[in-house]
Amino acid sequence: MPKLIPATERLARARKLIQQARALPVPSTGLGRSDFSYIANVKDLMRQAKDLIKFIPQTAGVSAEMKEEVKKVYEEIEQATRDILY
Repeated sequence: MPKLIPATERLARARKLIQQARALPVPSTGLGRSDFSYIANVKDLMRQAKDLIKFIPQTAGVSAEMKEEVKKVYEEIEQATRDILY
């Protein structure tokens, strides 16, 4: 049976994935930011971050503060995606 990850750890891991996406080097050859593999890597990291936190608000016993943190992380994901890809 898989080990359950606490909500605070999930939020920390999601933020770490966002930082990894920001740290990806933009390809200097070819299409640059329009390179398909670069876009795919960024979107994959953002998808992983969303998957980590998407069920936290529906979990029983989660505080309102934790739900607000999840909203903030979703906003960070969207902002990072816009900053990196557009």
